Amino acid sequence: MKLKAKADVGVFGGSGFYSFLKAREEIEIDTPYGKPSDRIIIGDLSGIKVAFLPRHGARHSIPPHKINYRANIFAMKELGVKQLFSPCAAGSLQPHVAPGDFVICDQFVDRTNSRNDTFYDGPHTTHISTADPYCPDLRNIVIKAAGDLGIKYHQKGTVVVIQGPRFSTRAESRWYSSLGWEVINMTQYPEVTLAREFEICFVNISLITDYDAGLEGDSSIKPVTTGDVVKIFKKNNEKIRELLFKAIPEVASKRKCICNSALKGAVIS
Repeated sequence: MKLKAKADVGVFGGSGFYSFLKAREEIEIDTPYGKPSDRIIIGDLSGIKVAFLPRHGARHSIPPHKINYRANIFAMKELGVKQLFSPCAAGSLQPHVAPGDFVICDQFVDRTNSRNDTFYDGPHTTHISTADPYCPDLRNIVIKAAGDLGIKYHQKGTVVVIQGPRFSTRAESRWYSSLGWEVINMTQYPEVTLAREFEICFVNISLITDYDAGLEGDSSIKPVTTGDVVKIFKKNNEKIRELLFKAIPEVASKRKCICNSALKGAVIS
């Protein structure tokens, strides 16, 4: 069944970020992979149709390892979305990346397990490149918008994606930090690679809420709790909203990035 509703840009809401747009239209979509996390809200921003989906559900009822990532991405594709913004709550693994900072990630490391992470299960073998998994054009738009707004941000960073729903042990956190990775999160994979498989541009905005299991040599920094995450995220919700409202109108209708041709040469026939 062909959808009447259409959108140009999509936004996946993270923890505590469920009121991005005033609802113009709410739609339910079914997909070959099941239902998305919730109804999709479609609104208008500076003449651009924006589809918003809370990845954990509107009541935060879906833990990270149970999110139907394929259904969420497929639903956005069905709406016509070609550019996806993915703000999320995340922990810091480095002292210079402080709670309240934003990180516009450029790399990820997958430490999840057993997630349905591809649309291509055969009969044609498909190998997309994820050497540079995040859209360079969208990243530049977000970086410029953050600078214009005076938001403290880091213009690149590697996010290590863990399975969840538990937080890391001190040993795990120490390991990730020692490898130089900046950010830790539970939802970026396989969101980003599924978007690439559909040639959708994808950008992450990590809002740092904590220092994961603490910082080496600083006993005053305690391991993260759920309360910490919610408190910092709520405090910075308006900053995320401002950033998205400034960045989304800058999205170009014609794409010249690597995402636009990700499937070229990827299929073995």
